[in-house]
Amino acid sequence: MATATSPGKKPRGLMRLFLRMPIWLYRLRLGWLLGDRFVMLQHRGRKSGLPRYTVVEVVRHAKTTDQVVIASGWGEKSDWFQNIQKTPEVTLYLGRRRWPAEANRLAVAEAAQELANYAQRHPTAFANLSKMMIGRPLAATDADCRLLAESVPLVRLEPISSSD
Repeated sequence: MATATSPGKKPRGLMRLFLRMPIWLYRLRLGWLLGDRFVMLQHRGRKSGLPRYTVVEVVRHAKTTDQVVIASGWGEKSDWFQNIQKTPEVTLYLGRRRWPAEANRLAVAEAAQELANYAQRHPTAFANLSKMMIGRPLAATDADCRLLAESVPLVRLEPISSSD
């Protein structure tokens, strides 16, 4: 029987409620409390077309361009990931700011490089992410980063210029 924390399984019950609490921080205009390590993503439901929200950890934020890279910790099964595959136009909320962006999935090789860089900056978070997805903590080696990139889709969120 799968639990709420089994590798690659979507959270349920109290774990799901706990993981959705950061959304309320953003709705209360307190997203800045999460710093720049988390971003709230507003996207469209693939079936309903209604706005949906999720908060995910930032793999990388290029502050000069506002490009953000995020990972789907629940793999391709994640609702937000499936939603942005259908409608890639999203709105990002980071700290006190928000801006429109377009979501594009990274190729495995590029995702592995992003994960290697992330592992260097945040080794504990990298180990936890790999344990959640693979079932064991991985090292920051090229082989392990590629293995994780094959299981965890990474998405680049490119700001949409207001002149478009």
